Amino acid sequence: MAPSDRYPAALLGLFVAIFIALAIAPWYRQDWLLENLLVFVAVPLLVVNYRRLRFSNFAYTCLFVFFVLHEIGAHYTYSEVPWREWLAAVAGGDGDGGGRNHYDRFVHFAYGLLLMPAVCELFERRASPQGLWRWLMPLLFLMGHSVIYEMIEWVAALRFGGELGVAYLGTQGDEWDAQKDMALATLGAVIGLTVVAIRGTSRRPRAR
Repeated sequence: MAPSDRYPAALLGLFVAIFIALAIAPWYRQDWLLENLLVFVAVPLLVVNYRRLRFSNFAYTCLFVFFVLHEIGAHYTYSEVPWREWLAAVAGGDGDGGGRNHYDRFVHFAYGLLLMPAVCELFERRASPQGLWRWLMPLLFLMGHSVIYEMIEWVAALRFGGELGVAYLGTQGDEWDAQKDMALATLGAVIGLTVVAIRGTSRRPRAR
């Protein structure tokens, strides 16, 4: 294994270990399976195409963090992740925050934020957009994927119905849940695009 391959390989190994740990006794096995359709497709594609499309270590780190956040949501179901109890344990509170569980909203934001580096690198290598399109295409790509994901959730909820449909959709009674999720993914993508632009500017050689 080349030295440059060790970091992505270490991330993959760590993710597989976390995946296996969180696959043990999830709170709702059927919802876990539905949530992990994304992982069952995306991670093997990243591995198979590694030689042809090798992302930067920064992009792989962002993808790793996103997939771990997703696995936590899949293990507990997004609407029941006990993040408030975890924060209370750290801060010394009682953890009884009540109200809506916003973990799913956080992960939608993280989707836009953490996938943007890899998406920008994908477009640079496969499409080479110029001028303003260099920034618009990755942004519109992630916005479009956010819409597609919400549509998949809607179709799955109609198809399976019952408790499984409710757990997978995760609206928690909010009729504007899909719109808010898409808005947060867009916000995350805009911030992620800004980070990519700043990193690119800071690494650009200065003219002499």
